[in-house]
Amino acid sequence: MSLPVLNFSDDQAEAWDRVAEMLRGAGVDLDAGAILPDAPERQGVLALVGKAGSGKTMLLAGLTRALAEAGVELISGDYDGKPRKDRRTLAILAPTNKAASVLRGRGVPATTIHRILYTPVYDPQYEKIAEWLAGTGDRPVVEGLTDQALDRARSFYDAMKSIPGALAAAGLRGSDFILGWKRREEPLDIGFIDESSMLDERQFDDLREIFPTLVLFGDPAQLAPVGQSGEMVFDRLPEGRRLTLHRVHRQEQDSPILDLAHALGDASLQFETFEQMVADAARRDDRVVWAERVDAGLMARSPALVWRNQTRIRLIQAFRAAYGAPADALLPGEPLICDGIELPLKHRKKRIDLEARGLIKGAQVIYLGPGTKPGFSRLHVMGAEDPRVSAASIIKIELPDEEEPFIPYAARMGAAFLHGAAVTIHKAQGSQWEEVQVFAPDLFVAARTGRTEAGLPLWKRLAYVAITRAEKRLHWVVRNRLARPQGALTTDDLPRAAAPLTLDATEAEA
Repeated sequence: MSLPVLNFSDDQAEAWDRVAEMLRGAGVDLDAGAILPDAPERQGVLALVGKAGSGKTMLLAGLTRALAEAGVELISGDYDGKPRKDRRTLAILAPTNKAASVLRGRGVPATTIHRILYTPVYDPQYEKIAEWLAGTGDRPVVEGLTDQALDRARSFYDAMKSIPGALAAAGLRGSDFILGWKRREEPLDIGFIDESSMLDERQFDDLREIFPTLVLFGDPAQLAPVGQSGEMVFDRLPEGRRLTLHRVHRQEQDSPILDLAHALGDASLQFETFEQMVADAARRDDRVVWAERVDAGLMARSPALVWRNQTRIRLIQAFRAAYGAPADALLPGEPLICDGIELPLKHRKKRIDLEARGLIKGAQVIYLGPGTKPGFSRLHVMGAEDPRVSAASIIKIELPDEEEPFIPYAARMGAAFLHGAAVTIHKAQGSQWEEVQVFAPDLFVAARTGRTEAGLPLWKRLAYVAITRAEKRLHWVVRNRLARPQGALTTDDLPRAAAPLTLDATEAEA
């Protein structure tokens, strides 16, 4: 077995070998670093599952690099080269834009499942630029684009392998060249799906239609999609198609957050004992914080995680009151969560266009201000490669003890948003933030209900998902109070678009 320079545990090495064996059948030999001329038509599905810290992302990244070095073409959804009989393709996908951005931050060129299900129809000028950047075409001559701009695009692409980013460096946008959209007809070869615990059956079926070879990476301790009785799609795979990875302990990287997450696997552990473990960890390590109050300043970029919907609504109202937000408008800097696209079927292209810009259900955005047309909002989509968007918006702010939400901005149709200062733990799956606040009183209530999911106490599954959303610091909030912010809301911390935003398709209400 020829491995990349990675320190594998025994179960990770076994997983690598199993994936490599599967990929040989799909026409890629990782040992030889080469594409094979012949391959069977269908290879099936393999799942690599494990809790946080078991090395799933390390394996995904290592396999991606090995496939790229073997000559496999990476498909991002931003540009899909012309089909060739001898090529092999790979797409790395995640259910949400935030989950994809977590992977991109670790050097893995991931995109969303939505983005790969549809393919854009591009202007021929864009094809020339994209083929040149990808190494399959000559340097183009494009009217209005200088040699210096092309050089900037080449320099950016060589460093980041992002065609949209390269175009932005040249003062262009990929969306400027999109003539339309179509449902993907040509199948791809290999799909790596991260956060596969979030997949529902319909998404899984769609992916199997596109990818003859699928490798799922998932965490069995997370919360299953609503309506699937606590089951994840990989739970139904045959035993031989599901490999379990175990936590890898590295002294220099040991995390008190992961220690707490894995402690929840003890069947005899009670909530009170666990909370004492959190308090002990907070005394030993500043990466765990025992917090008496919710921090309003953190909520502006990292939502407080709760179980109960009523808690979410009350925390949002407390957040808005702390910043002096008016009852009938949003302040620039307020966080929102996309709750879906409200467009009739005849406006399918507009829906696809919004989703392609990162406005898919669950996307986290920051409100920047009103748009140039009534009902439009200027938004920053967190985790998107080109984050600045102006879109027809329906923004809903829910109120305690009120059935109907207050709607400060409402286009006739477009993208719908809920306030994002607090979210349920279910909605937080697939996302990560540097610092996360977990509202412990809600988990105490969940423990007292005695509810279970797939045979496990619900509070433990909720606590595990909430804790593992934290990349660097976990705030365990023990009291139902809000600490007032130190300053006003701002958008100065958000990166700005590299080129002016001209979203004609988005800025045209149906």
